[in-house]
Amino acid sequence: MGLPMSLSGFHSINTKTYTVSRLNKEIRAILEQGFASIHLSGEISNFVAPASGHWYFSLKDDKAQIKAAMWRGNNRYCQYKPTNGAQVEVQARVSVYEPRGDYQLIVEKMEPAGEGLLKQQFDALKMQLAAEGLFSSTHKKSLPNNINKVGVITSATGAAIKDILTVLKRRAPQLEVVIYPAQVQGKEAHLQLIEKLDLANQRKEVDVLIIGRGGGSLEDLWCFNEEHLARAIFVSELPVISAVGHEIDTTISDYVADLRAATPSAAAELVSPDQQALQQQIQQYKRALHTQILQLIKHAKQDCKGLEQRLQLQHPENQLLQQQQRVDEFSARLTRAFIQMQTKRSNTLALTRQRLSHQHPSKQLNDAQKQLQHLKDALNRGMQSSLDTQQNQLALYAARLNSVSPLNVLARGYSITKQQGKVIKSVSQVNYSQPLVTQLSDGEIHAQVIEVKPH
Repeated sequence: MGLPMSLSGFHSINTKTYTVSRLNKEIRAILEQGFASIHLSGEISNFVAPASGHWYFSLKDDKAQIKAAMWRGNNRYCQYKPTNGAQVEVQARVSVYEPRGDYQLIVEKMEPAGEGLLKQQFDALKMQLAAEGLFSSTHKKSLPNNINKVGVITSATGAAIKDILTVLKRRAPQLEVVIYPAQVQGKEAHLQLIEKLDLANQRKEVDVLIIGRGGGSLEDLWCFNEEHLARAIFVSELPVISAVGHEIDTTISDYVADLRAATPSAAAELVSPDQQALQQQIQQYKRALHTQILQLIKHAKQDCKGLEQRLQLQHPENQLLQQQQRVDEFSARLTRAFIQMQTKRSNTLALTRQRLSHQHPSKQLNDAQKQLQHLKDALNRGMQSSLDTQQNQLALYAARLNSVSPLNVLARGYSITKQQGKVIKSVSQVNYSQPLVTQLSDGEIHAQVIEVKPH
């Protein structure tokens, strides 16, 4: 090997010497000619917007980054305000910042890329619907106190329906579930969701609706951010629970729904009471019902005792005894009258005999005997007539009394129906939850109301 090249030899070979500024300038010209207009995507970082109006930032991916600048003359036409972490697509040319020798992008156009654009659309729709009042709590419906049937709008084969059914089977196996299968991802998915939402409202076969799916990217969940679906949820007559994605996922449907659940499983817990709590509530209801029944029985006994006393006072037998007492009084009066008449007749006869004994006329004696017989017959007829009149009157009173007797009315097939001790005179008085007591002539019938048919 020979000796190292001397310094003079180096100068002799490289006859052209660059200054740093000249080198940067020529590199700049080469880059700007070779990369006059390129399109690339990346994530914005280190974004700065000084008072000059220019934008300075870096574009990066998972392996590299490059500095970039967007002059005020270009960025004023940009409808998108970049932020750190945003994914963007840019049209730019490659250049060099000569004072530092840094190569950079001169960005001419910029727009959101992928989820960045979706996020922008999401925020714009969210602001619009919020301004219209679709998210206001005043429009949100409460869940029913007693839920017997739950409707689920989701994919029939997805993880969401499996999670919901698992939770419901564990917590409330008595609940019925109606599945309205629909696509939950894709361009047409929101149309199917709206269709099933309308179908559930038309059928009115469930008490509450759960709409949702498992987690995913913003793009995967986008059908739940569609404006038409949001408005369909808002006008739904059935209460709607939105259960889209995982804990961190939030969609427009979550904001407009009557209630938001962090996950499909959480939505199932919201509509299903815990079995233990439900059993405790049933026991409380049983104790309260038992107490109420005892009170009703107590009041019914008191009412029956009062009615018994009233019935005894108004019983036909008592009325008949009073009428018999009156008959006895009439009989006593008739007896006294008869005795008085007999006494009077005896006195008259004695007087007549005395006269006859003094006068002894046969004709007068015969006439007196005839008159006496006539008076006797008249007296008998009067007594018999008076007695017949009193008996007829007594029979009339007894017949009238018998006709108004409650027992006689009951014996003809009539009955008295009461509820909670009150006589039922109209079907509008009937309470379905209370038993009926029907009084017949020979006892009572206790019955439960099944149906009321007014005339």
